[in-house]
Amino acid sequence: MHRKYIDNDVGIVKTSKQFFKGTLQLDCGVTLENYEICYETYGKLNKSRDNAVLVCHALTGDQHAAGKYTEADKKAGWWDNMIGPGKPIDTNKFFVVCPNNLGGCGGSTGPLSNNPETSRPYGPDFPIVTVRDWVESQESLAREIGIEQWAIVMGGSLGGMQVLQWTIDYPDQVRHAIVIAAAPRLSTQNIAFNEIARQAIRSDPEFHGGHFYEKNVVPERGLKVARMIGHLTYLSDDILHTKFGRDLRKGKIDFGFDVEFEIESYLRHQGESFVGRFDANTYLLMTKTLDYFDPAASYGGDLTKALAKCNSHFLVLSFSSDWRFSPSRSKEIVRALLENNLDVNYCQIESELGHDSFLLPIRQYHRIISAYAEQVNISK
Repeated sequence: MHRKYIDNDVGIVKTSKQFFKGTLQLDCGVTLENYEICYETYGKLNKSRDNAVLVCHALTGDQHAAGKYTEADKKAGWWDNMIGPGKPIDTNKFFVVCPNNLGGCGGSTGPLSNNPETSRPYGPDFPIVTVRDWVESQESLAREIGIEQWAIVMGGSLGGMQVLQWTIDYPDQVRHAIVIAAAPRLSTQNIAFNEIARQAIRSDPEFHGGHFYEKNVVPERGLKVARMIGHLTYLSDDILHTKFGRDLRKGKIDFGFDVEFEIESYLRHQGESFVGRFDANTYLLMTKTLDYFDPAASYGGDLTKALAKCNSHFLVLSFSSDWRFSPSRSKEIVRALLENNLDVNYCQIESELGHDSFLLPIRQYHRIISAYAEQVNISK
C-alpha cells in the first residue's frame, strides 16, 4: 500500500484503462470502433455496490480529479479539495470514479489516438462527440466495473451538463444528482466566446488544418489566445480588480505592446502553461460539444418535458458572481425539475471568484456538499 502524503488525501493514485471491443454509435452518425476510456478511482466499492459516485469533468478537465501520481508532484488532481477522507465526497464512505471523456487528451480515445484506418493520429478526423455520447460511454464503463446504479453523479460546468444528461437517459441509474454551475444550454454569448477561441486556434499558421502532429509542431499562439479568452470568462470582474487592478509591472507605462499590466502577465502565463498540457484538436472538439448541448431540443425546446422521466434527487448549486453560467441558468433547471414534482435542493452561494468557484474550497459550498452527501444512504 502506498503511503499517503497527507492524512485526509486519497494518496498516490494511478490511471486505469478500459478497452471496449465493439462499436459506439455517435450522435453525429459515425460509428466509433474499439475505443478506450481512461479513469481513476478513489475509495472502495462496498459489497452491495451501492456507494459509487461518478464525477464528470468540465471542458479542460480529465480523469485526474484527486491525489497525486508521485509524492514529488507539486499539484494534486483538479478536485482534490472535494474528494478524499473526511472531505465533502468522503472516500471513507464512497467509491469515486472519474473518467476522461471520449475525445479528451488524458488517454481516452480522441484526436491524439491512432486512427486504425490510417495508423496515424486521428487529429481533426476524430468525430465530434456530444454529451449524450459521453454518457453512453460512461454507462458502458459502469457496467464493466460492476456498477448498476450510482449513489451520486456530480459535476460542475460541462460536468454538470453530463449529470443532467445522465438523469434523462438513465433515470433509474442515478439516485442523487449534483449539478454545479451549469446551464440547460449555452447562451448565444457563450457560443460566441467558444467560436472566437476556435478561430484563434484554426488561424494559427502552425495548425495545418489540424494535422500539426505530422509536422511536429503545435499551434501555440492560437492555443494560448484561446485559453486566455476562456480563462477570462471563468473569473469575475471583482476578483480581477481585487487581484490585479490596473497595477503596472514596472510601476510606469512603457508606451509599447509588451507586457505592462499585471493582468496581461497573468493571462499570458495561463496561456503558456495550457499549451504544455492540452491538445488543440481536443479543445476544438470539447467547445463544440459544449455548444451542442441542449437536451430540451428534442422536446420542442421544453426543458420540463425533457426532464419528465427523471427519478433522481437533485442538488443544484450556483455562484453569485458567475456570469458565464449565471444563477439564473441554474434556476431554469430548478424550475423545470419542480414542475415535474421532483425532489430538489437549490442554493446560490456567495462568491466573488466567478465561474471557477466550483473548483475552489469555498467554505459554504463545501459545507452544503458535505451535508447533502452525508444523507445519501448506502449499505454498510
